[in-house]
Amino acid sequence: MEKRGLMERLHTDGVICAEGYLFEMERRGYLTAGEFVPEVALEHPDALQRLHKDFQHAGSDVMQAFTYNAHREKLRIIEKEDILEELNRAALRIAREVAADVPPGQEPNLVAGNISNSNIWNPEDPRSQAQVRGMFEEMVDWAMTEGVDFFIGETFYYADEAFCALDVLRQSGLPAVVTIAPMGENILRDGWSIVDTCKELEQRGADVVGMNCFRGPATMMPYLRDIRRAVSCHVAGLPVPYRTTERQSTFFNLEDHNGCTCPAPHGRTFPTALDPLYCNRYEIRQFAEEAYGMGVQYLGVCCGAAPIHIREVAEAMGRRPAASRYAANMRKHFMYGDDDRLPSHMTAYGDKA
Repeated sequence: MEKRGLMERLHTDGVICAEGYLFEMERRGYLTAGEFVPEVALEHPDALQRLHKDFQHAGSDVMQAFTYNAHREKLRIIEKEDILEELNRAALRIAREVAADVPPGQEPNLVAGNISNSNIWNPEDPRSQAQVRGMFEEMVDWAMTEGVDFFIGETFYYADEAFCALDVLRQSGLPAVVTIAPMGENILRDGWSIVDTCKELEQRGADVVGMNCFRGPATMMPYLRDIRRAVSCHVAGLPVPYRTTERQSTFFNLEDHNGCTCPAPHGRTFPTALDPLYCNRYEIRQFAEEAYGMGVQYLGVCCGAAPIHIREVAEAMGRRPAASRYAANMRKHFMYGDDDRLPSHMTAYGDKA
């Protein structure tokens, strides 16, 4: 089947992009929390390929190269700067190979190159800004030579860093998706509002603008509504699957009120003790249904995502991915089902269990 481009898909039935590789690889035992550097692309490429396949099975249209945090700053911190290019190219090739490996009759996935927040951007320091631009440029160059279909710039909490990223991405000539991730102040750290940042990104030529990461469905949705009303381009929404609240708007400051008697040794739920604060699959579906219904055409789930969440997004958009074959069928459950072949003494007991 011929592969359509990003914009054609957005103009017709929308695009699903599975993110969340960072947390899922850590949960599977292939990545170090805290460092959060995706060495898995070199050390366990089969594990990364498996996760790509699982997201593909669940309905993702995009194989996003796992180069989040695979930039020069992060590699320098863990004293492995010498593997930078090799790491990027390995992640890009794995994404490209999986994107092309689809069942007969299925449209190949899109391959996305990825750049992200640098953590060294300083609004008061032009030298840091030049460093960041250089990091973006080399990653984009490697992705171009590896044959990506479009670029994602994500998780920016400085507006000017997002603008810098977009400027570099536009030089590639490929479509650019740019998503921001405001922290608990509910503005970008250099003073831009969320909506004004997205409006400016659109004016500067981004094909898709929106939000990803940090915020769960409850604290991302209000801003998505405002963004959708404020811009004419396509909008992206990729929350984390955690129950953030108005008081605790990001997963960085979530408290566990579930009577936990074994607190994390580092004293906070983020990033390794968030489990009791997880959204269930139906909450993710509800978010996706509402977002898609108001015209948010680029949807996914970010850090904390598992394939089950991507399946919920796909089904909320009216699709039936391969993973839908295994959707829940509680009618057959031995205690809670209503199938006539279930023994009545067990279904009756289910009312008491």
